[in-house]
Amino acid sequence: MTDISRPKVQAFFDEVTNTITYLVQDPEGRGAAVIDSVLDFDYASGRTDTRSADAVIAAIEDQGLDLQWILETHVHADHLSAAPYIQERLGGKIGIGDRITIVQETFGKVFNEGTRFQRDGSQFDRLFKEGDRVMIGQLRVEVLHTPGHTPACLTYVIGDAAFVGDTLFMPDFGTARCDFPGGSAAGLYDSVQKILALPDETRIFVGHDYKAPGRENFAWETTVGAQKSANVHVGSGRGRDEFVRLREARDATLAMPRLIIPSLQINMRAGHMPEPEDNGTSYLKVPLNGL
Repeated sequence: MTDISRPKVQAFFDEVTNTITYLVQDPEGRGAAVIDSVLDFDYASGRTDTRSADAVIAAIEDQGLDLQWILETHVHADHLSAAPYIQERLGGKIGIGDRITIVQETFGKVFNEGTRFQRDGSQFDRLFKEGDRVMIGQLRVEVLHTPGHTPACLTYVIGDAAFVGDTLFMPDFGTARCDFPGGSAAGLYDSVQKILALPDETRIFVGHDYKAPGRENFAWETTVGAQKSANVHVGSGRGRDEFVRLREARDATLAMPRLIIPSLQINMRAGHMPEPEDNGTSYLKVPLNGL
């Protein structure tokens, strides 16, 4: 008999944004979830494309799955979410952490959004908090609040698998940056310890991979045990103060993500575009010297 504590996981890697979208399936049934979907976007032309999302949709349809959840680990700053497009095609509820309201308030000010932009998370179907549980078929999803990269970051623990978003990368690459508004290196360290308290054999699925120096192939699956022993930022018992110094020094050298301006405006709306103006076209803002 199949072990229902071990979900089937299919990964879809987007080389343009180094993002991994996951299709998670109940091994005993048709229930499924999509985690961190990608809407393709050409910044130069302002055009979107659905080829990445269509590949995920095709896999769901080919296997006859019932899409129940479209989950976001956080408001991404490096790619656009395809959640509304997938929902329109297949159904399912869109979920994110309840601290999305902090992100919406922060970036609502950065982009000078008017009062029509709701800052209460109502663009999403479900706002999760620490300890919440939902089901994907017979699979139980447990929610961990893991802030640091952003205030609203979540880790979804589904059976023996943890989907950590940008909190942790592969052991040879380390951890996420913490220099965005609302980020905290100290908070990230505490969140990582929460993840590392899971059983050593827990599979960890990361949100991005950039190939650490010396590694030839992209990778996105590791374990808690491997992270504890080998993560270059938090492994081998590195202490909180040392990590904070390391993380903050590294963040000071990093450029802003290429798609941060469109990504934030769209993802804080659950993947929806800004409301069209009177000519029927949606527009994005560029806050000069604002980030």
